[in-house]
Formats: sequence, C-alpha cells, structure tokens
Amino acid sequence: MNSRSGFKEVGRDCYPANVNHQGRLGFPAQQGKMKKELIKYFKSLGIEVYTNTKARGHQGFFLVNRIDISKHTKEERIIPTLLHEFSHYIHQKLEHNMVKTGGSLEVLFNAKCKVQNEKCNEEIGNREWEIERCEDAWMRRCVESENSHASTPLRLLSSELLEVTRFVDTNSHLIKLKEHKAQMKKKIRMQEEIIKKYYPKFMRSKKFKEFDKYIKKSKAKYLLKYDKVKFITPHILKILRREEFYSIQTIEQDFPDMPAAFCAYIRLKSAQKKQGRISVRINRMNKYYSKPTELFARFVEGFYIDEARVRALAPHSTQRFFELLEDGYYFELQDVFEMLQSNRQLATF
Repeated sequence: MNSRSGFKEVGRDCYPANVNHQGRLGFPAQQGKMKKELIKYFKSLGIEVYTNTKARGHQGFFLVNRIDISKHTKEERIIPTLLHEFSHYIHQKLEHNMVKTGGSLEVLFNAKCKVQNEKCNEEIGNREWEIERCEDAWMRRCVESENSHASTPLRLLSSELLEVTRFVDTNSHLIKLKEHKAQMKKKIRMQEEIIKKYYPKFMRSKKFKEFDKYIKKSKAKYLLKYDKVKFITPHILKILRREEFYSIQTIEQDFPDMPAAFCAYIRLKSAQKKQGRISVRINRMNKYYSKPTELFARFVEGFYIDEARVRALAPHSTQRFFELLEDGYYFELQDVFEMLQSNRQLATF
C-alpha cells in the first residue's frame, strides 16, 4: 500500500532486461521523441505520469491512475518501462480486481473455453474430446497444435508467456538466488560429513540427542538462533558488567572445549535456516513473475524490445493478442501500438 496515495502498488518493473536494444530502439533522438509522445498520450487519458521519482527503488510502478518511472532508469529502458506499466493500466480496465488477484489469462486473452480437464493428457481420445469442447477457433488450434504439451489453451499461454518473461527480464531466472541456495546445500553436506565422522548414525531428520544434552549447559545455545550474539552478564555496578561476543565463525575459539561434531552441527543448523530463507524468496519471486498481470506486461514490453523473438517464443499467444488488439479488446493499447508502428519501432501487425 502506498503511504502517500493510499493505493496499492500493482506493477513493478523490478529488473532491467539484459538484452541488446541496438537496431530496435533507434537513435537517442528517436527514443526521446517516442517517450514524449507516449507520456503526452498517457496524460491525455487522465493518467498521471512522473519520470523523476525514486519509484520505490524500482524502474517503475503503477498505481490506480498513476505511472511512476524512476529518475535512475536508463534512457533505453524508459520506453519499455512505460509500456510495461501502461499494460497494467489496460489490464485494470479488463479486470477491476486485478490488484488483489493478479488477474487471469482467461480474461486477458478472452480465452473462454469449456475444457474442464487441466491435466496434461496426450491420449488421442481425450485430445479429440477437448477439441470438440472448444468454441473458439483460436483455442481449437491451440489444442490441435502438435507442438503443444499442454492440455488446455490457458496452460499453453502460461508456458509461452513465461518464456517471454525469461527473455525480457533475465533476472527472472533467479540465477544468483539459486547459486546461493546451492552453496548452502554444499555447506550443509560438508558439516554433515564432519558430524558423521564422530556419529555415523547421525541423521538431519532426527534429534541429535548427544548435542542436545551438551548444549543446555553452554552459552553456545544462543548460536542456534543467531549467527552472532552479544552475551551480557548483568551487575548492579556498570563497571563490573561483562560483555561477551560469540559467532558461528569463531566457535572453536569461543568454546575451545566444544567437540568438533557439535561445532559442525551449529553451523549446519545456521546453513539450513539460510537455505530456508532463500527458498522462501525464490518461491515469492516465482509467484510474482508468474502472475498473469506481470506475464502480460512483459509480453507487451517484449514487442518493443524484440518483436521477432517474442513471436518465435510465443506464437499462439502472439496470434491471439493481435486478433484481440485489432478488435479493440485492449482499449487504448491499440493506439499505442499504432504509435510505435508509425515511429518504425514495430512491424505492421
């Protein structure tokens, strides 16, 4: 929730796309002209557009009737970010509750099909049944497609749009987080090997009784919760108060009498907590990138970055998108694409 406006933040272009814009975006002067035209048009629709804000640490974000672009956003990223956030504006007109729900591909692509079976099933009989149940010609082609591994058009759309997202925003691969998680797994295995040298029957899934008995009488028990602790021995006289600092990095020095297996177990528990936090973050980011509203926004953004690549990655989604665009389903987005086309930034659709 935005503390100033009271509106909830919907779309956030969190990461720059690591793609080569040369040849697609044109010269800086053309980019500047296109940017001014887009902003002028957005404002004519009653949208407040700000390009000199901090955008809450992101490249841009969309509020109910406001688009903010960070002043730190690189020039070549401003137009894609404007298109990304404007896509949220269009989506909000299609689904008024998209802020809370994240939207749905069924509404975004007007994919109303009576298919009930959401499981992948390649059996010919079931495929024929699904085809018969599809009322829309485009959806029939999706189900009939030999290259489709999804049993419904919605699953196909989701799969294609995720591929586009990975192209537009390379950070959606979460490479750094996955590498960090792999490092934690490696640390856990290393510490487990040390423990098993002394306790061959040790299992991570079961209680380590020998350790539990020992740790109750040691100040090291605080390291099971924190990687660094400051232990204060209270005293009436401040001058006699004693402070001690402990860390999982210096367990052997802080507790010279502690067995090596127990030191390893404390480090193992610390690595497990870190691994858990990384997993939560990965799941949260995957959920964010998989939201229909974000898939759609990066899909639209992708047409400006590299239309040919987007068409190759998402042929069915592209076909459906332009069918609906020409029919006026996406409201003012059609005008925006015509502006891009007139500026020779987008091929004829």
